[in-house]
Amino acid sequence: MRHEQYIERQLEAALQALLSRGKSILLLGPRQTGKTTLINRIPVDKRLTLADPRNRLRYEKEPFALTAEVEALVSTKANTPPNALPLVVIDEVQKIPLLLDAVQDLIDRRIASFILTGSSARKLRRSGEVNLLPGRAMPLRLDPFMQTELQSVSYSLEALLLDGALPDVVLQDNETFREELLEAYVTIYLEEEIRAEAVVRDLGHFARFLELAAADSGKLVNFNKLSQDIGVTHTTITGYYQILEDCLVAERIEPFTYSKTRHKLSKAPKYLLYDLGVRRVAAREGRRLSREQMGHLLEQHVGLELIRTIRALQKRWTVKYWRDASGVEVDWVVETPEAYIPIEVKWTESPTESDAKHLKLFLAEYPEATQGFIICRTPHIMQITDHIVALPWQQVKDVLYS
Repeated sequence: MRHEQYIERQLEAALQALLSRGKSILLLGPRQTGKTTLINRIPVDKRLTLADPRNRLRYEKEPFALTAEVEALVSTKANTPPNALPLVVIDEVQKIPLLLDAVQDLIDRRIASFILTGSSARKLRRSGEVNLLPGRAMPLRLDPFMQTELQSVSYSLEALLLDGALPDVVLQDNETFREELLEAYVTIYLEEEIRAEAVVRDLGHFARFLELAAADSGKLVNFNKLSQDIGVTHTTITGYYQILEDCLVAERIEPFTYSKTRHKLSKAPKYLLYDLGVRRVAAREGRRLSREQMGHLLEQHVGLELIRTIRALQKRWTVKYWRDASGVEVDWVVETPEAYIPIEVKWTESPTESDAKHLKLFLAEYPEATQGFIICRTPHIMQITDHIVALPWQQVKDVLYS
């Protein structure tokens, strides 16, 4: 059974604040994260969806028809406040990148404001001639639900880790229906849409890559092994990962490489698939996972929450990981201009000082880090050492306010 419920998005306040100042917005996010639902709640003067093939055909033939149509809206705004411009929504703008030239002209002449949505940055970047509206449209990102957005619904940690947080999935009571939605998403949106974006000649190779990349989500990437397993070149694997990034379904995590004493820190990237339900189904895993697997999923969940909370705070902070050649590793390190925040993730309800051994090494190594955190399933905050605190998984965001 499906809940007929709207869950408020944290992004709404920022979006409304920008619109109140007459700003145009470029709202990017993976498919099915709720972009259309969000913008449909906003009163606008014109809505145009390029997911409709009829609209695509029309504006591909004549992209500057948009100019005449929007100019005609000005007369209909006569009774509104003098400074109010018509607000135009263009959904899936990456389908016709040339429309951005007309949009820029209308913004520059103060004819209209725009909300532009897109589920892929690839087509917007592929040609050097594409207009990315520098300084004209404020970029925002809509991802699957964050923990703070799910406080109004009953959604367990197990559901977050196994089913992910896409809106349509969250709003399903039935586990079977969730599984069906995820299967359809992986088949229709990932395998078809992304492969179409990629212009991949060998669809079998890309399908195999997607399965292995999902299974390796959150782990160090061994490009050579992937290329051998799939039968393509190292360069092709790099290109496949770039496709996942451009289509907004993978987050690239860089290693933390600065050290005065450890000269063999890992330099390989990690990738996190953007939704854990999509990840599980793409990797062809079932629902009965081991304790070790659940712990690894919790680690990925925490990483994604950190990235999205930082985006919501509009901070120029980065999330990295720290690992040396001997296997000493800290799962996540938030790098800010003032400090480093090291974070370990454990699948335990009763953390002890032994769970903090790598955090202690990191704190000793870097004076810029004064506080470390263990995120786990403890029901209460626990002081582990003078400088290390264990937090319940529901309080991930608190590490960023430390």
